[in-house]
Amino acid sequence: MRYKTRVTSSPDYVFIGLVVILVIFGLVMLTSASSDLAQTRFNNSYHYLNHQILYGLSAGISGFILGTFVFYRRLEKWSMFLLALTILMLILVLSPLGLTVKGAARWLTFGGSTIQPAEILKLTFLIYLSAWLSKSQKRGKSLVEGFFPFLILVGVVTLLIIFQPSTTTAVIIFAAALITYFTAGAHFRFVIAAILLAGLALSVIIYITPYRLERVISFFNPEVDRLEAGYHIDQSLTAIGSGGLLGVGYGNSTAKLRYLPEQIGDSIFAVIAEEFGFVGAALLITIFLFLVWRGLRIARSAPDNFGRLIVTGFSSLIGVQAFINIAAVSGLIPLTGVPLPFISFGGTSLAVFLTMSGIIVNVSKYRR
Repeated sequence: MRYKTRVTSSPDYVFIGLVVILVIFGLVMLTSASSDLAQTRFNNSYHYLNHQILYGLSAGISGFILGTFVFYRRLEKWSMFLLALTILMLILVLSPLGLTVKGAARWLTFGGSTIQPAEILKLTFLIYLSAWLSKSQKRGKSLVEGFFPFLILVGVVTLLIIFQPSTTTAVIIFAAALITYFTAGAHFRFVIAAILLAGLALSVIIYITPYRLERVISFFNPEVDRLEAGYHIDQSLTAIGSGGLLGVGYGNSTAKLRYLPEQIGDSIFAVIAEEFGFVGAALLITIFLFLVWRGLRIARSAPDNFGRLIVTGFSSLIGVQAFINIAAVSGLIPLTGVPLPFISFGGTSLAVFLTMSGIIVNVSKYRR
């Protein structure tokens, strides 16, 4: 298959700059949030920072470069293979190759290093979905050729993730997929039907699994179990409140020392808010909003449906995940376990988001 590869404009340097700012800020905040924990566990204050650079940033830079310079339309040809490989990895998570931590089987171990297939699925599933939807306009508007196959595709991949269990990741992928589906021209009634079906399925899953139900109950009534289910959100809100307007200063967070669970993971926003205050937290949120807006602007100018859909999917996923992480830590929604894009500790997550960013930059070079 031949593709027209003539570059029609320069890459979107504003988008690149925003990604660079987030990555650098993430490494700076990881240094602050992890230093005491790393010193206690490994006798090396920079253990987590070194790990993030070695396994996340290095792979992410490689993915960003490949995404930027390998013509994005070539991903269509490989979309089925990439998705199938990721699904195989998700299945292997449940095998002896899988690593279980705190009851969650989300990692594969290879030669002493670990990868998280659910994070890779965010990339490969949206690539496949964009390729599938872009091949025929009927798939956006038809009940039989579009809506039903879309539900089956999303249902299979989200079910595999829920088995790990990682419910919030399934919700994020579903939300990004639904936005991509709507962008492809899906009828609004299909979107509403998908949301209602997903809401019903999620309600059943929460009801039949005690730990998920406990999280929801603790969200609506945190006083019921302040020492267990409500402890995490209580400490997050305390850290955020302690930051005030301008924060206590970089490196001076006290919540990260003894009180805040997952301070380098899904709770790192609370550390940011404590050290930089309302102003710093608001600035970070603004950068995320600007990044998503810039991505959607690139999607609108894409030269073809595949480019438009893939950029819309990636930009939406970044925005949805950032919102869910920040909203959960801020007590606006039940507590989740997903990382803050580009910021939280997690090599696979950082590598995937940088690869997504590279593909978005690639599309920006071929504006119509």
